[in-house]
Amino acid sequence: MYSLNVRDHIMIAHSFRGDVFGPAQRLHGATYVIDATFRRSELDDDGLVVDIGLAHASLKDVLAELNFQNLDDVEAFAGRNTTTEFLAREIFDRLKDALHEGSLGEGGRGVERVCVTLHESHVAWASFEDAV
Repeated sequence: MYSLNVRDHIMIAHSFRGDVFGPAQRLHGATYVIDATFRRSELDDDGLVVDIGLAHASLKDVLAELNFQNLDDVEAFAGRNTTTEFLAREIFDRLKDALHEGSLGEGGRGVERVCVTLHESHVAWASFEDAV
């Protein structure tokens, strides 16, 4: 399986509900480094997994909707704990939509899987990966 990875980051604020989160129940900020990895069994006719420029632009577009937001105020996330794991799936879903809409070009149609990893720090991260 071939893979291509692009990276960007976002800065958000949020709080959590539930005693398991301890002091993170209070409003706090987070800076995430996000890796989006696109996978396919065979390269396209140009020898690519996907166009790296289009992949990076699509990731930037998806993240722009979240960057500098208090996620507690995002209506689509109402009643949800916007954990690192939750956000990995959310970003995956948005990239999957971008693939299906053709935002990653014709070569993007051959992508079989996407993995989104959010690095919360140098010692902790979470991912979501699935077929697209």
